[in-house]
Amino acid sequence: MQGTFKRLVEVGRVVLVTHGKDANKIATIVEIVDHNRAIIDGPTTDVARQVISYKNVVLTDLVVKRLPRSVGTKALAKFLEKEQVVEAWQKTAWAKKLETRSRRAAMSDFERFKVMRLRKQQRSIVERQVALLKKERA
Repeated sequence: MQGTFKRLVEVGRVVLVTHGKDANKIATIVEIVDHNRAIIDGPTTDVARQVISYKNVVLTDLVVKRLPRSVGTKALAKFLEKEQVVEAWQKTAWAKKLETRSRRAAMSDFERFKVMRLRKQQRSIVERQVALLKKERA
């Protein structure tokens, strides 16, 4: 059966925590408590095993296949290492965007100024090259 939803709540689904002290860290669903909560654990990303509401996580496309229910932290770490989940997450556009956002938030005023100057320089070079190409075509 082909459904509308691509990301289902299931054991082994990798989630991104959006609220609390573990915000912007990934974890894995190890047990489903009820329709509103699940137990997550993230031994490779320093997320402690906890019951969390689905409102405080976002499901990702990553799934750890054949993960048993209520698996222990050490066994989960082995599964994550074997499937290279953290590396797969870091390659996604979503993770790169979060990294860029946090890097920009940590910039000082002078660093933002330097970035602005570099972007102006780049834009000037591109405009000159485009003008040359237009001139050659005419």
